[in-house]
Amino acid sequence: MNIIKLSAINSTNDYLKELSSTRHVENFTIAVAEHQTQGRGQMGTQWETQQGKNLTFSVLVKDLLLEINAIFYLNAAVAVSVIDALEMFNISGLSIKWPNDILAGNKKLGGILIENNIRSNGEIHSVVGIGINVNQTDFEGLPKATSLALVAEREFDKNAVMVAIAENLKRNLSLLLHKDADALWDKYLQQLYKKNIPMPFEKEGMRFMGIIKGVSKNGSLEVQLEDDNIVFYKVKEVQLLY
Repeated sequence: MNIIKLSAINSTNDYLKELSSTRHVENFTIAVAEHQTQGRGQMGTQWETQQGKNLTFSVLVKDLLLEINAIFYLNAAVAVSVIDALEMFNISGLSIKWPNDILAGNKKLGGILIENNIRSNGEIHSVVGIGINVNQTDFEGLPKATSLALVAEREFDKNAVMVAIAENLKRNLSLLLHKDADALWDKYLQQLYKKNIPMPFEKEGMRFMGIIKGVSKNGSLEVQLEDDNIVFYKVKEVQLLY
C-alpha cells in the first residue's frame, strides 16, 4: 500500500488528480493530510475539519472497468467499506445517508467524494476522497456532526482507522472487478438511513413526506410518495430532512 503523508494540503483529491495527470501513479495510492484547507463534499460543499484531529485521505482507483450506468457501484463499495471498517472498532448505530454520508445514530460521522475520469478506452480512473471525524469533540455550530471519539468515548489511532478502511475497500473493489457485486449492493441498501420509514423531504422549497425504498444502479434515490407513486431523485435534487 503506497501512502503519501502530507502535513497540509488544499485537497487530497486535487493532489492525487494532479499527481496522476503528470506521472505514473500506482493503483491504490493513498494521499493523507493532517490538515486539509479546501476539502469538498458533494456538489462542491465545504468539508471543514479541525487540524490534526480527523482523517482526510484520498485513494486512487484504476483498472476498474464498470459500465457507465453502473458507476454508482463504486460509491456503494466505498460507503460499505467505511461501515465495515468502523464496525471493526465497535462503532454502533452506523448507516449510510444517501448518497454516501456516514452517520452514527442521527449525526454525521464522515463523508465521501468520488471524482471520476472516464478514459477513451472505457477505463475509469477515480479519486476516492474520504473524511472521517475521529478525535474532534467540539463541533460548535454543527449540531448534526459527531466523531468516533464522541460515539465511543475514547480516542482512536487515525492511521489504524485509515488502514482498516483501505483494506476493506481493496477487498470490496475486488468483488466489483470480478463482477460479484450483488452482496455488496445488498449491504449498501440494507445500511440506508431511514429505509422503509416515513420521513420528510424538501425539493425546491416544498416539503413532503415519503418513504425511501432503495437506490437505483445509477445512484438515484427511490422514494414512495404518500399517494403510493414511486419517484426517483438524482443527487442534490431532493434533501432529506432529519
